[in-house]
Amino acid sequence: MISLSYYDKIDKSNIPSHIGIIMDGNGRWAKKRMLPRSFGHKAGVETIRDIVKACNELKVEYLTLYAFSTENWNRPEEEVSALMKLLLEYLKKETKELDKNNVRINAIGDYSKLPKLIYDELCNSIEKTKNNTGVVMSLALNYGSRNDIMTAVKNIILEEREKGIDIDSVDEEFMRNYLSTRLLPDPDLIIRPSGELRLSNFLMWEAAYAEFWFSDINWPDFKREDLYKAIFDYQNRDRRFGTIS
Repeated sequence: MISLSYYDKIDKSNIPSHIGIIMDGNGRWAKKRMLPRSFGHKAGVETIRDIVKACNELKVEYLTLYAFSTENWNRPEEEVSALMKLLLEYLKKETKELDKNNVRINAIGDYSKLPKLIYDELCNSIEKTKNNTGVVMSLALNYGSRNDIMTAVKNIILEEREKGIDIDSVDEEFMRNYLSTRLLPDPDLIIRPSGELRLSNFLMWEAAYAEFWFSDINWPDFKREDLYKAIFDYQNRDRRFGTIS
């Protein structure tokens, strides 16, 4: 008996609207092969390319990729430099192809603190693809959920000083409007490969009712079939949002 691919098993009418991915395991992938960590990050870019295409084909509306966290600045200077160089190369090489495939590039986090060359290239990519109607691919860059919430609180305090805020207007939607994720819906599904079982400061406010899917696969080895399996598992869960079925 021929085993069906998970692609054939998933319900194409029930695809998660927003998928977040913590792209973990690049360093471990390289270490297993006795290669520098930078080789793992380069291999991880190949996975990004294929997973973005797969999400676009499935008509996933939003895909958010945890690319560089606020904590990643604490890594060795050589690795941070390699990551920045790789990000610049990715934007330069991939934007044309992403635009051709109707992908809209977005970014979340305090990405204005990135090196100017990268910041400018990112802004160009966002501008070039802003009218595309395919999957919105958000790169989380210099992003940390705690920092995002802290920045939101600071901006709320500043607005209160300048204009005043009606306390009765402060609700979840009010708070959302101050976050860098304000243009994104909450994630339906968060995927983390590499065997780790934590959020690592990723979309903590937004993930209140997200479904989680973990695997031992390192990100460079993550394939379309793994994405399809994650979606299949998601479709077979009972999402109650605090109520009863």
